[in-house]
Amino acid sequence: MNTADSSGQGQNRREPHRPQTGSAGATRSSGQNGGSASVGAGRADPPGRPWWRAIGPALITACVVFGPGSLIINANVGATYGYQLVWLLVLTGVLMGTYVSMGARVGVCGGATPCTLLAQRLGRPMAFLIGLTLCLVCTAFQFSNNLAVALAAGAFLPETVSLSPGTDLVLLPVKPMVVVGFNALVILFLFTARQVYQILERAMKILVAVILICFVVNLLLVRPNVLDVLKGFVPSWPEQLRFEVPKKIEGGIEDPMILVASLLGTTFAVAAAFFQGNMVREKNWTLPDYENGIVDAIAGVAVLTCVSMIIMITTATVLPGQKLEDVGQLAQALQPLLGPTAFTLFAMGLFAVAMNPFVINAVIGGTILADGLGLPARMSDRASRLFTVLVMLVGMAVAMWALVTGNKPVPLMIFGQALTVVGNPLMAAALLWLANRPDIMGHRRNRWPTNLLGGVGFLVVLLLAIRVLWRVVLQLS
Repeated sequence: MNTADSSGQGQNRREPHRPQTGSAGATRSSGQNGGSASVGAGRADPPGRPWWRAIGPALITACVVFGPGSLIINANVGATYGYQLVWLLVLTGVLMGTYVSMGARVGVCGGATPCTLLAQRLGRPMAFLIGLTLCLVCTAFQFSNNLAVALAAGAFLPETVSLSPGTDLVLLPVKPMVVVGFNALVILFLFTARQVYQILERAMKILVAVILICFVVNLLLVRPNVLDVLKGFVPSWPEQLRFEVPKKIEGGIEDPMILVASLLGTTFAVAAAFFQGNMVREKNWTLPDYENGIVDAIAGVAVLTCVSMIIMITTATVLPGQKLEDVGQLAQALQPLLGPTAFTLFAMGLFAVAMNPFVINAVIGGTILADGLGLPARMSDRASRLFTVLVMLVGMAVAMWALVTGNKPVPLMIFGQALTVVGNPLMAAALLWLANRPDIMGHRRNRWPTNLLGGVGFLVVLLLAIRVLWRVVLQLS
């Protein structure tokens, strides 16, 4: 932990930042969230370095967005509707790219994180509200990341292990042990790593490479019909998909649009785009870095969209008409259809997907809460690490309860859904507001095409939030 990051409090107490609009761009702040030009936790890329060196922040965003939940949703959409909704992934990719680049530009031009900029202009309560909401969302869904790790490990390991080899006297369940062991390793990493961001960035690049290689080779092995896939890029609406709101029926809730809404909600993740402003501060980016790093936003969104598309096309090809509940069931369904080589590759990719959001989701929750409170809020700062561990422990405890009892934590899932009703439109509106303020952005504030796409994205998020609110009301009634 460096001295400038852990002790500097100037950023939250200084006068509102006035960005320079020349080639030097937004200067680096010396406070806890802005970093320091010489001592920051990240280093700006020097001129002349290859373009791929700029890839990092948006790639981490893609990793946290595409987790086991996104994988199973894309798999179900492909199995249910075939290739007909491939075009929808392209649309959500464009919207996600708009907000990711917007979040990065706000962080660079404002010289501070979005929460800090909001606190300076609207007061600390607004920043705290956003920070707390995003932290609680991460906490509510961290349990699913734990379950995904357990299910992915279950594809390779037995259900139980005996303390006395050759006997069944003392049998220990493997999945809970995997969950506890993995959490312990991550917590150890958090308190021993000197620079959390750099290690996470390198790890995410490796995991993304594994995912792409495994799933692309797997797609080639299943050999989908190319013409049918290309037709999926032309906007169309499946005949069996009814455009209706959720309604309560005897025994549950009927929701014909649940897969489409889930696809939009997991691929177009405003919360991850909002945190992009924090991640560019981790790298101490200035305007030249951002302009050279446009490829970062393109690469991150392209990875997210392409991997989602590959999963959708794969299941549309080999699992038409099947309903899949979790990643473990998906792996079991694919095993006899893919053959040993393809299934091994798929299982490797599946394990990498399970690893992707496990750490970064908790880190985002802990860091954004520290940022909202006005505490030193780099990933390597003490407050961020402590809050991250808290998020992890809560997620692990809920997952252990679910694994031991076999029950789903329905109240926590409803709570997480309810938080998205408030959080996503609030964060989308905050980013649009910050990106249009001349005192923050100078002449780099949003132009009309960005505002048009941003407005469409906000409308999508708002409609999804209203829809989720209606589902929560039905579930509680």
